[in-house]
Amino acid sequence: MMFTLFVLPNVVIIAVFNYWPNIQSFYLSLHSWDFISPRPIFVGFKNYVDLFTDPSFGTVMKNSLIYAASSVVFPMLLGLGFAVVFTSGIRGTAVGRVLSFVPHIVTGAAIGTLWAFMLNPQFGLFRAFLDLFGIASPNWTTDPKWSLWSIIIVHVWSKIGFVAIIYSAAIAGLPTDVYEAAKIDGASAWTRFVRLTLPLLSPITLFLVIIETLHSFQAYELTRLLTNGGPGESSTTLTWYIYQTAFRSYDVGHATAAGVLLFFLLVAITAFQFYVSRKRVHYQ
Repeated sequence: MMFTLFVLPNVVIIAVFNYWPNIQSFYLSLHSWDFISPRPIFVGFKNYVDLFTDPSFGTVMKNSLIYAASSVVFPMLLGLGFAVVFTSGIRGTAVGRVLSFVPHIVTGAAIGTLWAFMLNPQFGLFRAFLDLFGIASPNWTTDPKWSLWSIIIVHVWSKIGFVAIIYSAAIAGLPTDVYEAAKIDGASAWTRFVRLTLPLLSPITLFLVIIETLHSFQAYELTRLLTNGGPGESSTTLTWYIYQTAFRSYDVGHATAAGVLLFFLLVAITAFQFYVSRKRVHYQ
């Protein structure tokens, strides 16, 4: 009885704020609704058919996958590099840790506003820097070739510190005896890093890959503040597509169908990551 009383509040909270919204989302994805009509109209799987036959949806998915892959790979590589420096004993690394982590605790709205100024092709800091070398500044947020990458650059910049701090803590906790044994055996610093550090960090790497994948597919603020998904659909990701469809086109059923697709896409990606990790992640 006591066990039930302790567990029941958690079960109720999870059911109300997690399971029930998911059930409601799937229900709405089978209906047509515009926020105004008194009740949704059942249309079956029409919203899903419309989703996959939408000419712009292929571009949206391509943008989302590029954004997600870049927003995972680059912060992981750069964050690991910073972590190695932070744990090397070089003077000033404590300040570097603090400064690198600041973007992670700043709101997305503040980051987007700051970078919108920095990337402005008329008077932004990037324009001033490139002018020093006689290089013309591209229209970062209004050129279809650069708009998506401008968001990716900002996202990567904001996540490097978080990854670096997590890796730094993990590296500091690695056993020293295996490194001493490898050094006695004549292993170089690079060999010790590849053969010891990376395998020992693999559980942390799996954690960061999953977290950053989820964050990248849920990103919204930077797109809203930097490009509005444009020009055209050049920087429209699945999250922005859902927002536009629901709150600008007032097609709630279509937007919810896209949200359900995003949910199952994330489940599939996470399951694949766990499957691959079975042979590549080494727990001590």
